[in-house]
Amino acid sequence: MSQWKCSNCGYQMEAETPPEECPSCKKTCEFLDNTCYTPDCEGAGKDDRIR
Repeated sequence: MSQWKCSNCGYQMEAETPPEECPSCKKTCEFLDNTCYTPDCEGAGKDDRIR
């Protein structure tokens, strides 16, 4: 499952695909794939370096 982060308000969620509308700010936003693919954040599941 992927981690997604709203580019507008920063809301983070786990889902197969990002939603059309952000559940937090209720806007149509771009969702950034925040899933960790490197060993240094492997245990967290998400990459906190993505802002």
